[in-house]
Amino acid sequence: MQFVLVFARELPAEELPRFLGDLEEIRCTAVARLTAPAQSTFRPDELLSIEEASHRLGVSRDYLYRNSGDFPFTRRMGRKLLFSSLGIDSHIRQQNSATARRHSCRMGPVLNRSARG
Repeated sequence: MQFVLVFARELPAEELPRFLGDLEEIRCTAVARLTAPAQSTFRPDELLSIEEASHRLGVSRDYLYRNSGDFPFTRRMGRKLLFSSLGIDSHIRQQNSATARRHSCRMGPVLNRSARG
């Protein structure tokens, strides 16, 4: 921001009113951003077909049909089987974090064999 101060010192006097207006616009924009409520990242839930859900989960349609009762994100609409997209995303995050924890436990400390004498 030092360059703005240098610019203000070297700017011709007749251009200072416009410069002050620009600075005020910048100040108001910054204040508005600070006082505005945080923008939510709300995403509505979608119900996915068996094809879409199997693709997202990386499993076959047959597997989903056979195991649909095991997944909390399964929704039944009459005879139709649908799947919550937010539920699938949550399931994938849980699976990824569980896998990462398992891998970190198996790795353990790595010793430099050449340092042992």
